Amino acid sequence: MEFGMQRSNSVKGDLIIRVAGESGDGSNATGEMLAQAAARSGLYVFTFRTTPAEIKGGPVMVQVRASNSPVRSMGDAVDVLFAFNQEAWDLHHQDMAPNAVLLYDPDEFTPPDSFTGIRYPIPINALATQAGNKRGKNVAALGAVATLFGIGAARLEDIVRAKLGKKADLLELNLKALQAGIDYAKQEIKKSDSFWVESQAERELLVMTGNQAIVAGALHAGIGFFAGYPITPASDIMEGLAATLPKLGGGYMQAEDEIASIMACIGASYGGKKAMTSTAGPGISLMSEAIGYASMAEIPVVIVDAQRGGPSTGLPTKMEQSDLNIAVYGGHGDSPRIVLAPASVAECFHLTVWAFNLAEQYQTPVFLLSDYSLSFRTETIEKIDYASYPIIDRLKPPADLPADQYKRFELTESGISPMALPGMAGFNYTASGLEHNEHGDPAYTPKAHTAMTEKRWRKFEPLKASRDYVRRFGSEQAKVGVLCWGTTAGPARGAVQMAIDEGLSVALLQVQMLSPLPEVAIQEFIDSVEHVIVPEVNYSGQFAKLVQGTLGVKVHSFTQYTGLPFTQTDILRKIQEVLGVSEAITA
Repeated sequence: MEFGMQRSNSVKGDLIIRVAGESGDGSNATGEMLAQAAARSGLYVFTFRTTPAEIKGGPVMVQVRASNSPVRSMGDAVDVLFAFNQEAWDLHHQDMAPNAVLLYDPDEFTPPDSFTGIRYPIPINALATQAGNKRGKNVAALGAVATLFGIGAARLEDIVRAKLGKKADLLELNLKALQAGIDYAKQEIKKSDSFWVESQAERELLVMTGNQAIVAGALHAGIGFFAGYPITPASDIMEGLAATLPKLGGGYMQAEDEIASIMACIGASYGGKKAMTSTAGPGISLMSEAIGYASMAEIPVVIVDAQRGGPSTGLPTKMEQSDLNIAVYGGHGDSPRIVLAPASVAECFHLTVWAFNLAEQYQTPVFLLSDYSLSFRTETIEKIDYASYPIIDRLKPPADLPADQYKRFELTESGISPMALPGMAGFNYTASGLEHNEHGDPAYTPKAHTAMTEKRWRKFEPLKASRDYVRRFGSEQAKVGVLCWGTTAGPARGAVQMAIDEGLSVALLQVQMLSPLPEVAIQEFIDSVEHVIVPEVNYSGQFAKLVQGTLGVKVHSFTQYTGLPFTQTDILRKIQEVLGVSEAITA
């Protein structure tokens, strides 16, 4: 696991802490509780984590960025590393900023003399044992790190009670371990670094992961049915809806596989329920034929693809943006669908609501492309104004329409035709996967197939001209334009701001809808810049090729395929390279 040497962005009020150790040793929980404490204290929080693919054991880490200003990426170099063991030091020390702080248990290892940064030995194993809870080293670590750097220090006991308070006797021991860590940091550590971050304002912020935001968005949109099969990193969506949807009168099914999941959703949608499934790349492969059927029969369905590294089983616990091709093109024949991609936890909620709205409005499958990083990332977001999210339902036939005049697949100017529900007297139709006429009866003539193919695609024409699914930042006219999608938009925005601060002429366009491509807005952006960089986390430059193929333009494809996100500095260096800036980035 290598992030590479990177520039530190550490300033007072913005701090990056990484907690690393072994799966099962509590280091993961330390990072999670630290993030929760910071968020509840009014700080803006952004987390990133890695976990092993093995069921037991293997290295883990949680990186917490806490700031008094909104943050959109995990940052660059690590300001504080808490290494729970020797392996954690070996894997992560190269990512530390030159002035970084190392926290470590001297009973586990001693850093080499070559380490010239600030070091604070903290015997978390001994502190936990003395507190009567030898398994509580993670809580002792939490107390020490929060005390030393100010992050969420006032909320620590609340967090421990919420996370570890199910058993009263264990809670008391955990609180003693927490206090032991706090006391040790106050009494035994002579703080010689300048890092400190605590909230400067009272804020009402929500704290959630990307998967939790997708669940919330689906519930707000009026989901009535969910079917899924467990798969990393989408399982949290299934589990979240399993816990809530039946209580609200909705239907839930854990299916035997992904094929059964998508077919159950299509059936529920045909019956009038708003339906969704969630999976990852391997599941999308299995669903391809059914997705084509939903396109042909014009049945709304929402499909969350929480992307991970591939192909095959690939990197199940790493992130990648490599399912774009299968989301846009996956399926036999011309199979229209809409593809959306959020870049943040807030956008997970926003675009999930609009995935349902678009599926209903255009009577089509809609993909939501998340990824591993976004699925488990914790972010603080502003309170959601639910009233600003209208809910759209599918077009139904007028109640006064004579039944003998109903045409389910009527050739309308917009391409959208009314969709009757089972049980509506006289409005019966066949939802066949065969090519059909306006009534749904099989029709194989060239004329029929031409007319229906054009109908299914004509629906999307307004979206090509829409500006609702692009976001522009930076200069109106620029030498370099960064064109990006998904989670890469966060570090890309940071890089563009860094470039502007250096006096460089840069702009950014984030594309939230990848199919149909918002051609008008993208072309306007390309026309306003001299060079276009397209950063994405895959090998083949899938979005770059989509843009080039659709618009006939030339772009600079910039890819990485480490299983890790871009940093701001990665993209800033590419901007400088394209501009011909030769100066190295200094810390």
